[in-house]
Amino acid sequence: MDDQKDNLILTLTLDFAVDTILYAELLETKRKYVISNQLLKSGTSIGANVREAQNAESKADFIHKFKIAAKEVEETEYWLLLCQRAPTYPDPAHLQEKLKAIKRIISKIIISSKSIRKEN
Repeated sequence: MDDQKDNLILTLTLDFAVDTILYAELLETKRKYVISNQLLKSGTSIGANVREAQNAESKADFIHKFKIAAKEVEETEYWLLLCQRAPTYPDPAHLQEKLKAIKRIISKIIISSKSIRKEN
């Protein structure tokens, strides 16, 4: 777990997963089970894929895992947008802000990893 402290994206995605769990639990108290489940899966999957990338077998595998994480970010953005637009759902703005930062970092990691791979 010491690696976690030194790796910003690991920390951010783990914290985001915890926040997603708490928001999903709030949705469940309001009987919003389907969206809660979808959001819970995609929102926690981002960090799982980032963490899995830390032990990638190759640079290509590393990039692939981060691309999967990026897709999960997109899906999570969609579910949060639905929650934002549905008048009977609690405001997900705090999650949306955190997700924007995660999205930027994941994109930069993918881009820089691709350019490093081309140089080698």
